[in-house]
Amino acid sequence: MASQSAQEGVGDPAPSPKQPGKTPRYVSKYRSLVKHEAKKNKSQWKTMGPAKVAVPSPSDYLLKHSKEPKLAPRKKEQDEKKLRPSTLPLRTYHPVIRISKDFVNKNAVAVITGEPKKPRPFCVDTRQGDKYLLEPSGLVPKYIKKKSYGVTPTYVTRRNEEIKREREEYEASILEELKKKAMKCLSDEEKTNILKALKKNWEALNNAFQRLPVLTDTRYKRMHKEELELKLRQLEHDIEAIEKHKDVYIANV
Repeated sequence: MASQSAQEGVGDPAPSPKQPGKTPRYVSKYRSLVKHEAKKNKSQWKTMGPAKVAVPSPSDYLLKHSKEPKLAPRKKEQDEKKLRPSTLPLRTYHPVIRISKDFVNKNAVAVITGEPKKPRPFCVDTRQGDKYLLEPSGLVPKYIKKKSYGVTPTYVTRRNEEIKREREEYEASILEELKKKAMKCLSDEEKTNILKALKKNWEALNNAFQRLPVLTDTRYKRMHKEELELKLRQLEHDIEAIEKHKDVYIANV
């Protein structure tokens, strides 16, 4: 019996695991309200056109000039006022009776006594005789008969005056600049004052030069000595130039 029960246990399939149940789908509580609002303002014919369209009858076909604007009909009173004259002639008015004339004799006398008609001048420009009127062609020198022929135009005179005025202003400005930059002659008093100042500077530099050490073993000492020598040489040159010349001019910088 035990062997039989063991055989039965070995041959039976294993029990399948229990599957969990599906969760219910989420449904919004406002679903019915949204559907109602969507259908509320929706018209079925807005996108596809009206359901029924009035078909025009065959008798109402489009006539020629039917869509052109038409004027309003005139009133009879206005037409009558326009047809009637504004003022009627008086009773004392007598129309002038024209006397018939002999136009044949008159025309004959006018032709006999009149001057012959002069031919119009033409210009022929081709061998075949192609011609055109000479007067409107531009070949007739009509311009010499004008009143303004040979007279300088007003715009030319005005432009020349403007150019002349601008040139005078430019020359005046240049002269003023030259006067500002002109050389100035020194007076005797200024000359003596400048000489005194230059000699005073030379004495101060010479004293500083005399106090220099005899041994110039460093670069700074050599540079300082060369600088003092250069300044002394320049002062000596200026003093000599002022004392040598009687008149000294300086530029206005």
